[in-house]
Amino acid sequence: MNVILFLIPVALFLGGLGLAAFIWSIRSGQFEDLDGAAHRILIDDDPPPRT
Repeated sequence: MNVILFLIPVALFLGGLGLAAFIWSIRSGQFEDLDGAAHRILIDDDPPPRT
């Protein structure tokens, strides 16, 4: 029974920490350009070879 009194606050703290990290990542723009990297790999920046 004493273990539950310890684990409940620890679980709430870790959940709040995860929520704070998620909110921080949204506010800092981590999820703004989800398709950019997928399209960037298809762009060929090398010049064509000379023949």
